[in-house]
Amino acid sequence: MENQRPCPSCESTDADLIGDKNGFQMLECRLCRTIFTFQLPGQSEAQNYDSYYPKIDLSLPDIIHERLGEIVGDFKTFRKNNRMLDIGFGSAILMQIARKKGWQVNGLEISAPAIENAQKLGFEVFKGELAEAGFPDDHFDVVMASEILEHLSEPQKILKEIARILRPGGLLWGTTPSCRGMSYRLMKLGWTVVSPPEHIQLFSVKGMRVMLEKAGFSNVDLRTYNLDPMEIIQHFRRSANENGDEFDRVTSSYQLNESLTKNRTRKTIKSLLNGTLNKLQIGDSLKIYAQK
Repeated sequence: MENQRPCPSCESTDADLIGDKNGFQMLECRLCRTIFTFQLPGQSEAQNYDSYYPKIDLSLPDIIHERLGEIVGDFKTFRKNNRMLDIGFGSAILMQIARKKGWQVNGLEISAPAIENAQKLGFEVFKGELAEAGFPDDHFDVVMASEILEHLSEPQKILKEIARILRPGGLLWGTTPSCRGMSYRLMKLGWTVVSPPEHIQLFSVKGMRVMLEKAGFSNVDLRTYNLDPMEIIQHFRRSANENGDEFDRVTSSYQLNESLTKNRTRKTIKSLLNGTLNKLQIGDSLKIYAQK
């Protein structure tokens, strides 16, 4: 197809047109199953991140703080230089948790309100793209990139830069939606996470592995967790009734997590469900653990 983007994961141009979402034609790569927009958004269509963060509450529920604390706690085995970077830090919650655990934390963002908030909290942050920040080679023990790669026009480029600034044996930890999760399989382009121009690609496990290995990561562990049944239920109800409000996936996710962690029994059920989703690779969220 003329003027078609190559697959952002494997760079193949062999893709099927699967429909239209928000005025963007969507493709699915035949080789790795990543889905992506036919073309990149124009300047007038691109997501405005200066107006993005003021729309969300910079505070998070206690259960999210607890889970993020567990995640950052797991990074202690990679502590050598004691340096950590959070790319696209948003509310700066991860940076605050890491600082409490003794890490020297830097942050990088393109949102002016997020930068201002982090500076008020006393963090050393950079506004702009990672390649512009000029971090030294082999500098960080851990680089975090949560819910970032699905937004980027050149995800391979930032992964190569992350590999450069990570020390040998250092860890890239990240999250991104999985386009082969249960929600996409059931709802296809009706899934609210398929949302160009905010999200211009959603990766498959295969596509993400290919992209990470091309960027220079040799020890790659990919896991798929999480499923929000409420969105699936509302999607099919809305299809039947042809009405209904837009689904609020963030609030619903917080409520579901809170419900499943109220006691030990529910936590066990959540763990078993996530284990099954990961084993079958049908979780909606793709977790990245990749070592240089």
